[in-house]
Amino acid sequence: MSCIILPISATSRTAIKIALDTIARWMITKGLLMQEILSKKTQYNNNKLHKRLRRLVGTAIADFNMIEPGDRIMVCLSGGKDSYGLLDILLNLQAHAPLDFELVAVNLDQKQPGFPEHVLPEYLARIGVPFRIVEQDTYSVVKRVISEGKTTCSLCSRLRRGVLYRVAKELGATKIALGHHRDDILETFFLNLFYGGKLKAMPPKLVSDDGNHIVIRPLAYCKEKDLAAYAQVANFPIIPCNLCGSQPNLQRQVIKEMMQQWDKKFPGRIETMFTALQNIQPSHLADIARYDFQGLKAHGKADADGDKAFDEEQFEPTIAALMPFSDDSSVYQVASTQDNHNGFK
Repeated sequence: MSCIILPISATSRTAIKIALDTIARWMITKGLLMQEILSKKTQYNNNKLHKRLRRLVGTAIADFNMIEPGDRIMVCLSGGKDSYGLLDILLNLQAHAPLDFELVAVNLDQKQPGFPEHVLPEYLARIGVPFRIVEQDTYSVVKRVISEGKTTCSLCSRLRRGVLYRVAKELGATKIALGHHRDDILETFFLNLFYGGKLKAMPPKLVSDDGNHIVIRPLAYCKEKDLAAYAQVANFPIIPCNLCGSQPNLQRQVIKEMMQQWDKKFPGRIETMFTALQNIQPSHLADIARYDFQGLKAHGKADADGDKAFDEEQFEPTIAALMPFSDDSSVYQVASTQDNHNGFK
């Protein structure tokens, strides 16, 4: 069967060309519109992320009275995503909150091989933040003392802590701000539970072990994945840690992976666990130093919080568990959500 090709007139060719040009213009216009829509959606999500982090940091500051008028806060900056986010959010709060406080960024240069010494000074000078770079060769000390294959966290932390306490005193800092977040707090809880035999986490606020400093963790209510997304949006000049972050046998890394699996398999579980840290009942544990079990007597009065010894425990799902896919699922019920958080919301 032969194929017959009919001639196309000049008029038809012109019409076809016009039609193709029209379709091409329409596709370009549609593509530009889609790009604009996606750009606006991305901007909306980024703004929402920023507001959420600011709100959670403000809530934590208010709940634990972390910042007071006239405070001089030393922000410990490692060059990682969390400490960058902490400094950025505190700068934003400093500009908008009704409290007058100072910020000074401090980085401890531990003389790790390949550490880019110029990155932090250039970044801090560019954003106009007072800072101090402390040079102390703790890296070689750790490598000399800790044998190959062993984790270096414990010794490294002690050495770093001693240096930072000294610098805080020299700077006249009233508070030391660290970049630990909600996931760090829960990981520490499980580390102590599994390996230390203690119900102990990482407090949002504490007195230093030398008794001379108040240490605060304003990111206590923030998710790590939110901080990672925020760092990407803000394009912080991240400095990788070659001393501790790359150790494959860290117990903390094992705990982190366990929690990530829980979060995927059981959405809302992480929020529920953090809420549990804010609802402690010593009478329902077994620490005789925290509760007077020996002196316990029947008093003949009904107690709503008393133990129903023969009843099966009933658990109601939390809001986070009922709505695990909400963008604001990170806003779990903190212990004292007041209407006025000293202007930090």
